[in-house]
Amino acid sequence: MENPSENRPAAWRRLPSWLLTQTAGHAHRLVTEGFSAAGGRGYHYRLLAVLAESGPASQAALGRRSGIHVSDMVATVNELAEHGLVERAPDPADRRRNIISLTAEGGRQLRRLEKRLAESQDELLAPLSPEERRRLVELLTRLLDHHDRQAGSPGEPPG
Repeated sequence: MENPSENRPAAWRRLPSWLLTQTAGHAHRLVTEGFSAAGGRGYHYRLLAVLAESGPASQAALGRRSGIHVSDMVATVNELAEHGLVERAPDPADRRRNIISLTAEGGRQLRRLEKRLAESQDELLAPLSPEERRRLVELLTRLLDHHDRQAGSPGEPPG
């Protein structure tokens, strides 16, 4: 099978920005396909993972922790609630807002999505040794941390 990257000018193929962009496209495709095979989406994973790690919270707090914009948060919570993966309950401190919590089925779905995510990571990084994978993550983390500090904003969560 022909490698489309080989048809690009050699100067492009040596640019880190071009390499990162092309690899990010493959990563996004692999993760999206993996989540879809488990009946989920990236926003589902992000919200379920935040709930599992941080516990029940308001939609606003979940949006801040997950990086999901408020306009997408309501739809994501609705989708998850329809499938019994999260529950809404009135906040005892402020009955005008809801507290979202993870259900047992939501925890099981999170584990399925985590399994697919791990498989996607393995497929993406297949040509690299464990040491090369560790080093790549270290370097990418350093780049992202640097540019997040420069921009004054947090990086995008996984998924």
